[in-house]
Formats: sequence, C-alpha cells, structure tokens
Amino acid sequence: MDTAGADSSGLAVNLPSPLVGLCDERLDERGVRVYLKRDDLIHPEVPGNKWRKLKYNLATARKQGHTRLLTFGGAFSNHVRATAAAGHYFGFETVGVIRGEEHLPLNESLAYAVDRGMMLTYLDRTTYRRKTEPDVLASLAEEFGPCYVVPEGGSNGPGVRGCAELTDEIEIDCDVFCCATGSGGTVAGIAAGLSSRCRVLGFTVLKGGQFLDEEVRRLQREGFSVETDNWVLDYDFHFGGYAKRKPELDSFITDFESRHGVTLDWVYEAKMMYGLFERIASGKFPHDSTIVAVLS
Repeated sequence: MDTAGADSSGLAVNLPSPLVGLCDERLDERGVRVYLKRDDLIHPEVPGNKWRKLKYNLATARKQGHTRLLTFGGAFSNHVRATAAAGHYFGFETVGVIRGEEHLPLNESLAYAVDRGMMLTYLDRTTYRRKTEPDVLASLAEEFGPCYVVPEGGSNGPGVRGCAELTDEIEIDCDVFCCATGSGGTVAGIAAGLSSRCRVLGFTVLKGGQFLDEEVRRLQREGFSVETDNWVLDYDFHFGGYAKRKPELDSFITDFESRHGVTLDWVYEAKMMYGLFERIASGKFPHDSTIVAVLS
C-alpha cells in the first residue's frame, strides 16, 4: 500500500506532512521554538494519526482476506469517522461499536460515518468497558459476521508502527515531540521511532487517564517488542474529560486561529496546544528548546 502521493485506492495522501514554524511573541519571550507537524493535512477525511494507525491495519485486513472492519469509539470519535472513510475508499464494509445509548438525530460525527457506509451498533457503558473480552467480541462476530477488529483509537501493533514512521519525516533537531493522546498509540509509536535524544510529551484528553502509562508500554511491546523510557504523559489539561470543553479552551482556540490561521480540533489538539503554551509560560522548557507539536 503506497502512501506517497496516491495509493492503490486512489486516495491522495499528503506525505510527508508539512512542518511549519510558529511565530509567536509568547514563545520568543521564553526563548522556545515550536513547529507544527501538520498531520491534519494528510487527508481531509482520514487525517493525521488516524491514517498512520489505519495504514498497516488496512493492509493486514486485506492480507487476511477480510472484507469488513469493526471498530470502537465514543459518539464523537474521530477514529470512528476515519475508519468509516477508510472503509469507503478502500472497499471495506465497516461497523462502528459506539459507547452508550443511541441518540437521535445523530451528531455530526456519527452522521458522517453513516454517510460513508458504516453500520452503527451501541453497547451500554458497562459492556463497553469489557469490549476486548472474548464473550463480547464473540457476540459482535455472531451479529456481524467475520470482521477485522481495529481497537479503539486504532492503537495496536500495526497502528503504532505506522505512527513511528512520523519521526522519519522530521529533518530538524528537536528536544521534545508533543501530541495529544486518548489511547496511547501515537505516544507509543513516536517514542519507539525516535533515535535521537528527543523525548515525547503526551497530553491526555481523558479524565483519569493514568492507566495510559501501562497502555503505552503494552503497545510498544506489541508493536516493537521493546519498551522505551523517552516519554511522559501530562494529565492536567483534559478540561473535564473526553469530548468536554470549558470557556477558556474555546477562547484559546479562537485566539490561536486569529494568530496563526489554524483551527484546532477541540477534542484533542486544542487541549495539547493549551497545555503546551501553559507549560512554556511557566518555564517548564529550557531556553533554546525546540518543540515539534503534532496536529492530527
């Protein structure tokens, strides 16, 4: 599956994604340089780490002879949207297993997924927490037939190997990679892909996301048979939890767009960038630091 230009489906992907320096007096005051890795520009429907995580999962599904993908997510899941789009472009049927009860009319994310051909089903929150257990998966297989299961967020061995490729596209010396994380896969992949002294700082978008420490280590073992110690997670900028927001986050999004012409996704990237600027303002990064922030 070639990802340079157009792949075999005709899906045109923009790789390597642009690396753009930020001009901002708040950075100048602290002597810090920030570059945006514009993975959000890889493809309008399968952007960023969603494409990187799905790339090798799609290839594996095809190799194993599957014609249907099944994946999991919340009602506002960018991963569910991207899987629906990928299925549409690559010729897979898709099933989205959504956390919680059905609410009609569908929100924009789920309506888009349905428009791209995805079948939706719902699990109550108690059952959803058990979504990886054999009896739950067997019940889904009985209902929908043989499926290639892509885990929530696309985070598994093939997914983190795709994320690791991002590091090959960086041609500057940097001290810190920053990314938002909901399932740990992007942090796991980037950290495993780095060969320099650079470290990874992941901003969790989940309230109570401390479990992600072990999840990152598990994903590295699954994808690379190693664990690295060049990463850390920040749990302080979730703004109330997944898909939740507060007025100060909305104000930051508006201000950032005014300054830089970039509209940040409020579920993930805005929380990361808010946290990054707060840490810069409080002097958490040494003078002359170079930071790459991944927008997905």
